Amino acid sequence: MANSRHSKPDDRSNNVERIGDIIKNTEEKLHEAEISLEFADPMQSEMIKEKNKRRQKSIEGLKEEMKDEMAARKKGEV
Repeated sequence: MANSRHSKPDDRSNNVERIGDIIKNTEEKLHEAEISLEFADPMQSEMIKEKNKRRQKSIEGLKEEMKDEMAARKKGEV
């Protein structure tokens, strides 16, 4: 029986694609939330706008992470 205390090795081979999927999903949620603003009351509207600001920051960070992963892949680090 294998020892369960050992963690799996870091597999970064699909990070670029995985991050791309996360970005796409987040952008879709941001867009859907923008549409829902049309039907939101003022309190909901403010909450949606704040959440979308956080989503936008997340997207920016993910794009930077994706660039780093792409550079690592080109260097053969992945």
